[in-house]
Amino acid sequence: MSEDRYMNLKKSAGTDEEAFSRLWEIIKILRRECPWDREQTYDSLVPCMLEEAYEAVDAVNKKDMPNLREELGDVMLQVLMNSVIAEENGDFLLISVINDECEKMIRRHPHIFSEENIKSVDKVLEKWENIKGKEKGTMTQTSVLENVPRALPALTRSYKVQKKAADVGFDWDDVSGAFQKIKEETEELLAASVSDNRNAIKDEVGDLLFSVVNAARFLKIDPEQALTGTTEKFIRRFSYVERTALKRGQVLNDMTLEEMDELWDEAKMLEKAGK
Repeated sequence: MSEDRYMNLKKSAGTDEEAFSRLWEIIKILRRECPWDREQTYDSLVPCMLEEAYEAVDAVNKKDMPNLREELGDVMLQVLMNSVIAEENGDFLLISVINDECEKMIRRHPHIFSEENIKSVDKVLEKWENIKGKEKGTMTQTSVLENVPRALPALTRSYKVQKKAADVGFDWDDVSGAFQKIKEETEELLAASVSDNRNAIKDEVGDLLFSVVNAARFLKIDPEQALTGTTEKFIRRFSYVERTALKRGQVLNDMTLEEMDELWDEAKMLEKAGK
């Protein structure tokens, strides 16, 4: 392979348009000449697309701008790779992807691109959902629920489904109903847990999680973010337990649960004290 062949692609582009064209050309070359890239399909790229999106979100959460810059490039790569495959298959063109998105943004922002006057965020979101429903031809509320993507994390999907059901009045009057449901589902899970019926236990675990998400929705808490925060907190406290044990010459496998709980409580107290 001649070095001169791709020499221009090795040079940084000077404008946004040139940079976009450079990346697009690189991806088309990879599809032709790289054994791995050539074998990829829509289906095989799904895990990559999800992983890159999550890594970009992780960079945002960490306020890591250099990493976010990199991860946004990886997300763009997935969009363009799928678009190359679409062009090869004759499914659609990249220019159609871009123009369709432009048209959608214009349609869904009538308060910006037409004479319609909407000032509040709530009204903007309401208008967005109304326009989106008309575009997708969702004639029933069930179809609205069914259109919440299955690929979403389960907590997020259940939150969105519940919110859309609540839009037509299928909801508790206040959060007390959601709390009562959590209590009922907890009792049902306890009853199922003593049986050998694994399907029943799984169903009850799902029902309990769904009811907790419902309470989170009433309290205006994103359940995905809440659980992520708790998981990070668990890791921090567990790290304290292990580090402190090692300083004392102890190994976790040789410690009793009571000994580890004592260190866990220390970690909680230190967190509350801001240390």
